[in-house]
Amino acid sequence: MNNAQVGTSSSLISEISEIEIVKTTISPDILPKDKDKFSKDAIRTSLKASTIDGIFAGIFGITTGGILLSNFLVELGASPMAFGLLASIPMLVNLIQPLGAYISERFHSRCQYSLLIYAPSRLIWLILVIGIAAFSQKLIDSQQLVTLTLLIVLVSHLWGGLGSASWLSWIATLVHRRLRGRYFGIRNSVASLTNLICVPLAGFAVSHWYGGTLQGYGVALFIGILFGVMSLACQYFKLDINPQVQNAVVKDANKLDVTANQGQITDVNSTPQPKFWQSIRKDTNFLIFLLYFSVWMFAVNLCNPFFNLYMLDTLDLDVSWVTVYSSLQAGANMLMLILWGRLADKIGNRSVLFFIGILVAIAPLLWLGIGYTSLDMWLWLPILHIFLGGTGAAIDLCGNNMQLEVAPLRNQSIYFATIAAVAGLCGAFGTILGGFLVQINFSGGILGLFVFSTIFRLVALLPLIFVQESRGQAFIQALQIFQPFRLRVRG
Repeated sequence: MNNAQVGTSSSLISEISEIEIVKTTISPDILPKDKDKFSKDAIRTSLKASTIDGIFAGIFGITTGGILLSNFLVELGASPMAFGLLASIPMLVNLIQPLGAYISERFHSRCQYSLLIYAPSRLIWLILVIGIAAFSQKLIDSQQLVTLTLLIVLVSHLWGGLGSASWLSWIATLVHRRLRGRYFGIRNSVASLTNLICVPLAGFAVSHWYGGTLQGYGVALFIGILFGVMSLACQYFKLDINPQVQNAVVKDANKLDVTANQGQITDVNSTPQPKFWQSIRKDTNFLIFLLYFSVWMFAVNLCNPFFNLYMLDTLDLDVSWVTVYSSLQAGANMLMLILWGRLADKIGNRSVLFFIGILVAIAPLLWLGIGYTSLDMWLWLPILHIFLGGTGAAIDLCGNNMQLEVAPLRNQSIYFATIAAVAGLCGAFGTILGGFLVQINFSGGILGLFVFSTIFRLVALLPLIFVQESRGQAFIQALQIFQPFRLRVRG
């Protein structure tokens, strides 16, 4: 993280501290018993710790996924179906998130629960380091190592899935809703800067390791695990939240419902409250967003996991080239995140998701016709990855913020878990189906898959028209912002 990023982050955190957060999102009773800890300095420290956490976790993620892990499987001769499983496992295990949210709501500390979940899910990757060493000594063969890799990916993400909803609820409580776009824009841009720097360095180190790329990946993986442990240490510097007290505070805050029916006041607690799943079924806005997000995840993951496979296998590019392209994508992501965050705070997340979603929908078509030529390698592939990084930043940021928008405060983590479970199942199905279609060479293999993905992405955007956002502008008003030379976002 460079000085400019530090200054921007500090400025944003100072801005957050000046806004009255307590009355709208959080009560001091939710925080540790020492209520004096709930102060501007404590908020600043918490958000800085969360940003640093994102940097270290990003380095861990670089070594346990993405291009490095994909290249590792390519070197082992893994099949397209294995790549489909590799990409689908992190989404499929989201089915366990509702269980994790239910368990987390019965803990008295978000911090303790986070450490209990994420420490084992990261340390288990040490087994793969041992497996790579055993493969180097010819104690196991390549297919056994592929199976071991997929098994570790499954267990790691399965265990980590128990904590995702709780972590999101924790950070959503600490960040004021009016500044979520800007804060997460800063946080994600810093994480993207980490990718921009570390991905090419790691790719170069792995491809030029004197013992071979497989041993080089094992060394990179071990370093990534160390950073993953350092990420967990940042949890101690964030204000802790008691989820049980949080739910009680939200319930008390909504105790009386003032109605306009003959000036009467109705006590909400005097009537039977619907069960959680009944309340979800009656929340039309939440269900419409869930429909959009689920179909979108299916459409995106139908082909996204195979972009790297296309470059590494079909185009036969060296991993160092692919990591350079990934860095360009991360750089575009970093630069655009702050802009998208401020724009989302201005016109709403829904409009950004819809209009930028159209660009992301047609992105797979841009891969058609790309081959192993100097023009493609030096011009079109870099431009394509910059485009993917810039537009993808808007989708990731605003999609996350929309989840925070449509989920009520009470039992918030369970709503997050429901979205993750349903959308994860759809995304996993898309990836597995994509891997199957590529393996049987259906409709042109990978290139045909890119066309199918574009069609489904455009269809997925339709439910967004009916999603309601409290602070969002109408599409016609938002469209004026996207007109050329009229994009003016105030800091």
